[in-house]
Amino acid sequence: MQDNLEAQRTYALAGSSGTGKTTLSEMILYTAGATNRLGSIESGNTLLDYEPEETKKGGSIQPAYATYIWEKSKHFLVDNPGDPDFLGEMPFQLKAVDGAVYVLDAVGGVKPQDKKMWKDIQKFGLPTVVVVNKMDRERADFDQCFKGLTDVLGAKPVLLYLPIGSEADFSGLVDILENTALLFKEDGSVESGPVPEGLTEKVAELFETTIENIAESDEALMEKYLEEGELTPAEIQQGLRKGILSGEVVPVCAAAAAANKGGRQILSIVQNFLPSPLDRSPWVAEDGSERPSAPDAPMSCFVFKTTTTPFGGQLSMLRVLSGSLVSDMVVQNPRKQSKEKMGQLQWVTGKKQEPCKEEVGPGAIVAVAKMKNTSTGNTLCAEKDSFVLALPELAPQAIAFSLKGANKDDEDKMVTAIQKLLEEDTSLKLEHNDETKDILLSGMGQLHIETAVEKVRRRNKVEVQLKTPRVAYREAVKGTAEVQGRYKKQTGGRGQFGDCWIKIEPNARGEGYEFQNNIVGGVIPKTFIPAVDQGIREAAGKGVLAGFPVVDFKVSLFDGSYHSVDSSEMAFKIAGSMAFKKATEKAGISLLEPVMKMQIFVPDEFMGDIIGDLSSRRGKVLGYESNQGITEINAQVPVAEVLRYAPDLRAMTGGQGIFTMAFDHYEECPSNIQEKVLEEAQAEEEK
Repeated sequence: MQDNLEAQRTYALAGSSGTGKTTLSEMILYTAGATNRLGSIESGNTLLDYEPEETKKGGSIQPAYATYIWEKSKHFLVDNPGDPDFLGEMPFQLKAVDGAVYVLDAVGGVKPQDKKMWKDIQKFGLPTVVVVNKMDRERADFDQCFKGLTDVLGAKPVLLYLPIGSEADFSGLVDILENTALLFKEDGSVESGPVPEGLTEKVAELFETTIENIAESDEALMEKYLEEGELTPAEIQQGLRKGILSGEVVPVCAAAAAANKGGRQILSIVQNFLPSPLDRSPWVAEDGSERPSAPDAPMSCFVFKTTTTPFGGQLSMLRVLSGSLVSDMVVQNPRKQSKEKMGQLQWVTGKKQEPCKEEVGPGAIVAVAKMKNTSTGNTLCAEKDSFVLALPELAPQAIAFSLKGANKDDEDKMVTAIQKLLEEDTSLKLEHNDETKDILLSGMGQLHIETAVEKVRRRNKVEVQLKTPRVAYREAVKGTAEVQGRYKKQTGGRGQFGDCWIKIEPNARGEGYEFQNNIVGGVIPKTFIPAVDQGIREAAGKGVLAGFPVVDFKVSLFDGSYHSVDSSEMAFKIAGSMAFKKATEKAGISLLEPVMKMQIFVPDEFMGDIIGDLSSRRGKVLGYESNQGITEINAQVPVAEVLRYAPDLRAMTGGQGIFTMAFDHYEECPSNIQEKVLEEAQAEEEK
């Protein structure tokens, strides 16, 4: 197994939306002989985009997987979506691989999203190959992309294959290290020849720069290069691989995937320079212990995705971390404290599955159907060798929408169907908001949620309506007041009596509710004091102005009276509630709105428009910074103004802007907004 593992590769395809990752994977699989046709996005017949929603959208909405053989070595490929709305689970996908192929668009160059995604990949320490795709398109500019790698992404690129021509004239590649032209044939293969005369000087310069960058990644090679001025081919290959594995250098290649140009060269770079599972550092557990990525270590594997087949069955995608795994193996799930029988292992390519009849070791990606008690993020391991992999942090959901069924029956079916979908997509979250009575589905963006709802409609034949959720406002005490809450009820038998005096005042924002017992002399017995507190809490939870909870206030209970027979906990609870309502009426109440902290990344030319738009949304720009053509804007904006921000940002930036946001704080609403919210609350109550 050791020899096979040294040549095995497990890697992810990554890149921003529209760079052609799925088309590139199609070319890779075709070149490797895993498929006998070259599918296309336009025709809707690619191997890895098989969901109806993907065909309709013309792009990936979920990760897809492929297994193929290249030069007798097994490769496992993970194709990630590029749209920010569908990247919620990407940290799990990156955790499951040893390297990455990052795809850039030769026409669009390095985009704002590339900067963020590149940082994410580097965070996982993944050696990375860059492919500049779409070299056959109009306005393709290889030099612009290559420069952006250094200027925008901060990488140290090493050019291995220089494009010959561009747009309709993209006809081949120059192998920089071999000083040879590779001219494309119709079937994607190449014919070797001399470097075109117009490129000889440029290739010679690039060769020197490439050798210098390779030498700088290894001290011994640098010393020899400075002394002798050259390196042997073996030293170049050795130094290049060492530099790539350490992340010091990034190899670059050009391609035109839709035209089947460059596939063999990409596969060659993946095979020669990306790491094997034996090259990676040990896996780290939640408790800080380590486990080597080795076949002789105890078996452990990581469940990094749960996916649904076109036939409705569920598949758990596993990455073997250590040891060896076989079909029908009994394993333990330490996180769930349960055992599982694995069933038949499957090789996966798109929606196709083939039985895996062999023992598989570290780096292998396999699928298992019908796991009973295992979900995404779990670690499975040998029964007597427990190991729980430390999980990467997933980004919080960015937006929530309210769901409503067409009728009660649809609503019940809808909730059940979405709960099943949550097993498949861990970046979705379903909850019931007790304040607003909404059923909320949260996700990474509007398109993410719309697509999830579309899946639910298609798979379960249930009608779901998607609505903008109501904002979870809060109410706050404005001033100070001292009031009496007195409850007396006599019905002929034993009566009810509770009497309390309280002082109410604002608390610091975010400090919550504080209750102080200042009773002296036993004017209210100790047994009734918690009831006053409870009555205030319940009244505050129902709100005063518009039914939103009252927050951040202090109450001091300082006086009162009781009756030895008629007083009870219930009477003092009602007295506390009455006192709270009178106190807030006297002290005054204001409406608070939630404010989000936002990070927005846009090309420099859109900065003015975005800042102006944020101001129109009552936002406060905290600062902005431009770095090589991309501006990062930090702002605080009321959530009511950005419930549908994603499509607006896309429209303003031609699809190039991206953003993240998270709750920051509550602050008082302007009077005009408060009046509008109160009118809506009153209309809802009357309805």
